[in-house]
Amino acid sequence: MRVPGLVLVAVAVAAMAAACSPADAPARAERRDTPPSSAPVPAAETPRGARPRIVVLGDSLTAGLGLDPSLAFPALLQARLDTEGLRYEVVNAGVSGDTSAGGLRRLDWALEGDVRVLILELGANDGLRGLPVSEMKKNLGEIIERAQRRGITVILAGMEAPPNYGERYTADFRQAYRDLAAQYGVRLIPFLLDGVAGIRELNQGDGIHPNREGAQIVEHTVWRALEPVLETAAAR
Repeated sequence: MRVPGLVLVAVAVAAMAAACSPADAPARAERRDTPPSSAPVPAAETPRGARPRIVVLGDSLTAGLGLDPSLAFPALLQARLDTEGLRYEVVNAGVSGDTSAGGLRRLDWALEGDVRVLILELGANDGLRGLPVSEMKKNLGEIIERAQRRGITVILAGMEAPPNYGERYTADFRQAYRDLAAQYGVRLIPFLLDGVAGIRELNQGDGIHPNREGAQIVEHTVWRALEPVLETAAAR
């Protein structure tokens, strides 16, 4: 997919802001009182903490920097799942400024519990810092491998590198996601911010992070990749 120069610039600045932002604490599962053990729990009333999990491992785009937590795209995914009666708990494991190496270091914590799906959204900050594409690819590959060994379905969200490191770096960066998707047989979102990056009306005042409307578009993009795997994930 060819990405206009304006989009690449927007992504580069977005990654810069993510790298300089304070870490956001991952969202905690909502707790509800459970009925006595003698009374079965209807599926529609299953507490979120008892549901199988969908974990979104990412950076500030996942954490929802600048937005109310309820407006970040993982929270919007949760709202859609609840509305459609799909009993999953979405865990927002986004940390602003995180790189692929940082995500790998906290992977075991992120995959605690009954995780069925991992949405992997990392790499933008690697690109900003000009880190070797080979290292990013290695880190993301290890995350995918470790998740798959646990029987977890992985969805890989692609990003774009800033143009200031040259065309070769930008092309290699983009290709890394495609290669990983093919190597491990995972579903690929070619560009998480497709239709949002570089569009002023869909971003916050910094022109970088998606605003409420932009986050809704990101959620739609992720949902298109997530919906087809939910039936398989539920059968585990």
